[in-house]
Amino acid sequence: MRAIGAVLAGMVTVIAAVLFATTPAEAAAVRIMPLGDSITGSPGCWRALLWNRLQSTGHTNIDFVGTLPPQGCGVAHDGDNEGHGGYLATNIANQNMLPGWLSATRPDVVLMHLGTNDVWSNIAPATILGAFTTLVNQMRASNPNMRILVAEIIPMNPAPCPDCGRRTVALNNAIPAWAAATSTDQSPITVVDQWTGFSTATDTYDGVHPNAAGDQKMSDTWYPALVEALAGTPTPTVTPTVPAGDCAAAYKTTGQWQGGFQGEVTVTNTGTAPMSGWTVSWTYADGQRVTQLWGGTLSANGSSVTVRNAAWNGSLAPGASTTFGFLGSSTGAGTAPTPTCTI
Repeated sequence: MRAIGAVLAGMVTVIAAVLFATTPAEAAAVRIMPLGDSITGSPGCWRALLWNRLQSTGHTNIDFVGTLPPQGCGVAHDGDNEGHGGYLATNIANQNMLPGWLSATRPDVVLMHLGTNDVWSNIAPATILGAFTTLVNQMRASNPNMRILVAEIIPMNPAPCPDCGRRTVALNNAIPAWAAATSTDQSPITVVDQWTGFSTATDTYDGVHPNAAGDQKMSDTWYPALVEALAGTPTPTVTPTVPAGDCAAAYKTTGQWQGGFQGEVTVTNTGTAPMSGWTVSWTYADGQRVTQLWGGTLSANGSSVTVRNAAWNGSLAPGASTTFGFLGSSTGAGTAPTPTCTI
């Protein structure tokens, strides 16, 4: 009996070993690095929303990674990230910062929303995209199969930077062609349009950083592209989605007297997509100067005038218009200028 018992015990041990050896191991979690500046990291609550939506829809075998810890948001989530407030893409590339972050975290997927601070610093789109190429090459050196999601960044309309809106459009318009030229089958680049439908008036608290509504929009936009990447079938590129040349301005003199005048400019969205901000510029002749303005924010340098939208009138649906007015002084005939409008 003892011999039989020993045999049976041995058989159980062998069977258990075989079962353990043949049971497939659980797949390693997909490591996802959110990479960017303060929009991603300070506190970057779109990440919390995105994480929880992924969990609730069955995408649980994931790990958000980064050398920076969570920064609040008031909801449980995997908050590791690489969102460095104030950082420029060009500085990250030029100072070789990314390889260390990659080595420490070993991501499989990168969500990159970068370029806001470069735009603020008036760095040319070609230079920014050159930095993007450097970063992509470093990602692929870390992981040849890296899946890379690059955002067309959210709009900007900060008071200290009246030209940031049009600079953002210029960068975003250049991203799809860059992505198409840089994407590979082994390491595809997916362009994620975070610009369209995002309003600086209603979706930011300062013209740059998303508020709660903006966080929700960013999360909702990242989600389908990331789900595709997790499935291993990302769409390599998208066509440009940022509308250009969809803003028109009409100047009118509404009153004139010796040494002074009153005028107004009507701004119209002539495109097919909503716009979240506008900038109107013109140059006076005949010694004209704007002395007071309402319905916008004035920036003047001699005869050159630039007006950007106020917080309440930057968002215009297709075909919609808004008007700002002003008072001025003149030492000449008061010839009406021809304004230009950019978004």
